[in-house]
Amino acid sequence: MAHTVSKAGKAKLEEDLDYLITVRRAEVAQKLKEARSFGDLSENAEYDEAKNEQAILESKIAELSMLIDNAVVVDDDDISIDEISVGSIVKLRDLEFDEIETLQIVGSTESDPDNGKISDDSPIGKASLKKKVGDVFEVEAPAGMLKFEVLEISK
Repeated sequence: MAHTVSKAGKAKLEEDLDYLITVRRAEVAQKLKEARSFGDLSENAEYDEAKNEQAILESKIAELSMLIDNAVVVDDDDISIDEISVGSIVKLRDLEFDEIETLQIVGSTESDPDNGKISDDSPIGKASLKKKVGDVFEVEAPAGMLKFEVLEISK
């Protein structure tokens, strides 16, 4: 399943994968080696824990590899300033509270709401896609219906 990421987002995924392969694999292998030295594997909690950790690690490595292989990188040049897309930085006015928010629409793997990066799969992200400056859109949220006006689109 393809997903959209920025160049920086893909680089971060690749960095995470490299760390898991080079550092974490070696750490887990060392734990397994130590646990095996404790003798009887049938009643060895450390060994079971290390094997479990290894399985989780390998699963994460496979998942990251798949994400990277299926990533569609959005080049900065492809980001439109005419309409909102993945990669857009948008200034929105919350019409109910008359508050202005600046958000960046990113792929789901780069989502970091605390730092103003919202996923294109999130309610606001999804509702804002393809909107232009001056457009007003509504978002169904747990707190009720939110209404936003697009003030600015940049990249």
